Amino acid sequence: MKVKYFSDTDTAHVEFTGTDVHATKEISENIYIDIDEKGNLVSMTIEHAKASAGLWEFSYQEMSRQTA
Repeated sequence: MKVKYFSDTDTAHVEFTGTDVHATKEISENIYIDIDEKGNLVSMTIEHAKASAGLWEFSYQEMSRQTA
Protein backbone atom coordinates (compact mmCIF):
# COMPACT_ATOMS: atom_id res chain seq x y z
CA MET A 1 0.00 0.00 0.00
CA LYS A 2 1.24 3.47 -0.88
CA VAL A 3 -0.11 6.74 0.48
CA LYS A 4 0.68 10.01 -1.27
CA TYR A 5 -0.36 13.44 -0.06
CA PHE A 6 -0.35 16.45 -2.39
CA SER A 7 -0.26 19.56 -0.22
CA ASP A 8 -0.83 21.97 -3.12
CA THR A 9 -4.30 20.48 -3.73
CA ASP A 10 -4.92 18.95 -0.26
CA THR A 11 -5.46 15.58 -1.94
CA ALA A 12 -4.58 12.14 -0.60
CA HIS A 13 -4.15 9.12 -2.85
CA VAL A 14 -4.08 5.63 -1.32
CA GLU A 15 -2.93 2.88 -3.68
CA PHE A 16 -3.79 -0.63 -2.53
CA THR A 17 -2.60 -2.60 -5.58
CA GLY A 18 -0.75 -1.92 -8.80
CA THR A 19 -3.58 -3.41 -10.86
CA ASP A 20 -4.81 -1.49 -13.92
CA VAL A 21 -7.81 0.75 -13.25
CA HIS A 22 -10.95 -0.22 -15.12
CA ALA A 23 -13.34 2.38 -13.69
CA THR A 24 -13.54 5.23 -11.18
CA LYS A 25 -16.59 5.60 -8.95
CA GLU A 26 -17.62 8.67 -6.97
CA ILE A 27 -18.42 7.66 -3.40
CA SER A 28 -19.12 11.19 -2.20
CA GLU A 29 -18.31 14.74 -3.25
CA ASN A 30 -14.68 14.34 -2.12
CA ILE A 31 -14.02 10.59 -2.29
CA TYR A 32 -13.39 8.49 -5.40
CA ILE A 33 -12.39 4.85 -5.73
CA ASP A 34 -10.70 3.09 -8.62
CA ILE A 35 -11.60 -0.52 -9.33
CA ASP A 36 -10.15 -3.19 -11.59
CA GLU A 37 -12.02 -5.29 -14.16
CA LYS A 38 -13.19 -7.70 -11.44
CA GLY A 39 -14.54 -4.90 -9.23
CA ASN A 40 -11.71 -5.06 -6.70
CA LEU A 41 -10.45 -1.89 -5.06
CA VAL A 42 -7.26 -0.53 -6.63
CA SER A 43 -6.98 2.95 -5.08
CA MET A 44 -8.86 5.75 -3.37
CA THR A 45 -8.57 9.52 -3.80
CA ILE A 46 -9.66 11.92 -1.06
CA GLU A 47 -10.00 15.56 -2.05
CA HIS A 48 -9.82 18.26 0.65
CA ALA A 49 -8.19 15.53 2.75
CA LYS A 50 -7.38 17.60 5.82
CA ALA A 51 -10.90 18.99 6.09
CA SER A 52 -12.97 15.99 4.94
CA ALA A 53 -10.89 13.11 6.31
CA GLY A 54 -9.00 14.68 9.20
CA LEU A 55 -5.70 13.95 7.49
CA TRP A 56 -3.51 15.93 9.87
CA GLU A 57 -1.63 12.89 11.04
CA PHE A 58 -1.22 9.48 9.45
CA SER A 59 -0.34 6.28 11.26
CA TYR A 60 -0.36 2.60 10.39
CA GLN A 61 -0.92 -0.20 12.84
CA GLU A 62 -1.16 -3.87 11.99
CA MET A 63 -3.48 -5.70 14.33
CA SER A 64 -2.80 -9.34 15.09
CA ARG A 65 -5.53 -11.85 15.64
CA GLN A 66 -6.31 -12.49 19.28
CA THR A 67 -6.53 -16.15 20.26
CA ALA A 68 -8.58 -17.40 23.20
